[in-house]
Amino acid sequence: MKIVIKEMKTDDEILGKAYVHWKSWQEAYKGIVHQEYLDKLTLDKCIEIAYKISNNTLIAKLGDNIIGFSTYGKCRDLESSHIGEVMAIYVLSEYYSRGVGFQLMSESLKKLNDYNKIIVWVLKDNERAIHFYEKFGFKFDGKEKTLKLVTDIVERRMILDL
Repeated sequence: MKIVIKEMKTDDEILGKAYVHWKSWQEAYKGIVHQEYLDKLTLDKCIEIAYKISNNTLIAKLGDNIIGFSTYGKCRDLESSHIGEVMAIYVLSEYYSRGVGFQLMSESLKKLNDYNKIIVWVLKDNERAIHFYEKFGFKFDGKEKTLKLVTDIVERRMILDL
């Protein structure tokens, strides 16, 4: 069966994206993000977020199942208002290393082709994601910020020149 990358549109797709968001955080961030925070990030909370942030979202579908998503748009950093950003890219772990993330990132970058630079924020200890972004040519630019997710977590910015 072929993986299809498309814009998220229907309620079923929004619910599928929410499930991927929730499940991916539970899997990818275990041991990186404090467990108390992960426990509070419920599927219901992810559904609420998915409905609130439904624009500029690509989904990866395998049959009727949503197996990944990416969210992209204008950079949220004030000093970088003319730069694009991939805000999120998540794939269910059982589909790792099958090209799903590659397809989502490739399509997101196409959507952002009006920008000269694209950024991503990545948790400092998320080695898998860092290697993924590096394969696309993203490099650290020295910017960091600290998130309070029960404990302090450092995010580092990576940038890609197009």
